[in-house]
Amino acid sequence: MSHLQQAEQSPETERIFDADTSAMGYLPNYTRLFAHSPAVYLAWQQLNGAVKAEMELRRYELATLAAARALKSSYCGLAHGKILRDKFFDASTVAAIATEHGSADLSAQEVAVVTFAGKVATDASSVREADIEVLRGHGLDDTEIFSVILAVGARCFFSTVLSAAGAEPDPQYNDSLDEDLRRALSFGG
Repeated sequence: MSHLQQAEQSPETERIFDADTSAMGYLPNYTRLFAHSPAVYLAWQQLNGAVKAEMELRRYELATLAAARALKSSYCGLAHGKILRDKFFDASTVAAIATEHGSADLSAQEVAVVTFAGKVATDASSVREADIEVLRGHGLDDTEIFSVILAVGARCFFSTVLSAAGAEPDPQYNDSLDEDLRRALSFGG
């Protein structure tokens, strides 16, 4: 499951295990990992929920997938690629977004968001006003741009924790995603 040994069971860990099992239909490996710090996991859920609530789900998922790709997070790539496939695109389009988003069936605005999100995740200090102007030119206002930045920042935290701890993607992705899509969404970490 990860490089770390399983956390000790407690009433708090049981609550998060029960909640995630109820929501997902299984207990994700990341939940087992965060059992080492339930308070941080609950704070993460609150933060991520607040970020997600302030943007369109499709944009959130595109920015999140771009960040996962930049961070080489297979776990997050598989999870968010599956959501994009289930809610917005067919499998081949999601694979194209994951590998070469400029050739995918995305609007010009979405291509700009994915490009920007990847840049933020790769090297946030390299973002310049010109990068913001590109997004403004595609119709995003500053609040929407800030929401993309927040989504990427939140993903950087989560993906980094999962990758550093060696959390393996849930085996359920093997059943729910075809092999070509799994390969495209497996970024190496």
